[in-house]
Amino acid sequence: MESKYKFIGLAFLISMNVVNAQQSNSWPDRTVLPIEPYQKVGKIAPTIKDSDPIEWPKEISAPNGAPNVLLIMIDDVGYGATSTFGGPVPTPVFDNLAKNGLTYNRFHTTAVCSSSRAALITGRNHHTAATGIIMEFSTPYPGYNSLVPRSVASIGKILTDNGYGTSWFGKNHNVPDWQTSPAGPFNLWPTGLGFEYFYGFLGADAHQFRPALMENTKPVDPYIVDGKVDENYILDKDLANKAINWIQTQKSVSPNKPFFVYYTPGTAHAPHQAPKEWIEKFKGKFDYGFEKTTPDDL
Repeated sequence: MESKYKFIGLAFLISMNVVNAQQSNSWPDRTVLPIEPYQKVGKIAPTIKDSDPIEWPKEISAPNGAPNVLLIMIDDVGYGATSTFGGPVPTPVFDNLAKNGLTYNRFHTTAVCSSSRAALITGRNHHTAATGIIMEFSTPYPGYNSLVPRSVASIGKILTDNGYGTSWFGKNHNVPDWQTSPAGPFNLWPTGLGFEYFYGFLGADAHQFRPALMENTKPVDPYIVDGKVDENYILDKDLANKAINWIQTQKSVSPNKPFFVYYTPGTAHAPHQAPKEWIEKFKGKFDYGFEKTTPDDL
């Protein structure tokens, strides 16, 4: 019986050495996900004192020099609205980024929300992602049923599996309408699509002062503090603070791990709510109407 176990043990070690040799030459293979940890196995003997130390498995990490990424998608804002592209709305931070970086002007939307978002986060045609129309109008037809197939991975899934920290803040509108309850299923929610953290709302729009928010898959009411409504709460500020805190935590705990943040506020979408100070700041500046580009055209 002892010789039988020795034979089994020897066969196991030989097979492990073959696997290790194959893995060491190809690991990590980033063309296939998920990437399993790689472990170089040393000598395994019947006793600890006769065994060589075995190194811990190597877990996947992002390639050296992988950049941090903040992807901002602004809802219902036209190409010519911001000052960055000659529009009337002052956006000094965007202006500075454009001045010191690169600008592109050939991003094509699908003219509706969910479809554009599905194409953006998957890199695939929106029909391939089963999102040919907004989630509430989905139909049983292929390409329109709003059930993103497992063969279509999100950028969150790809980057998480490649060693990134990933998060999604703000608007979603990519969960099938009948799956948006706290009972799930959650496989098509942001965390189910590969993002490690989600803080935002699932539907097309959100009340800016009393939003229906989710943290991962749990409903939260951030405007309730100590049992009372915070009259100064506004979603824009909350989303920004959450994103900043998430990034700070990532970098303080794991400074060499790059992050990917998908930041998509719903401010410019209906119901068009803003704090009083912002309303006062822009009072009268757009009274000439949307058919004119500047007051000089009147």
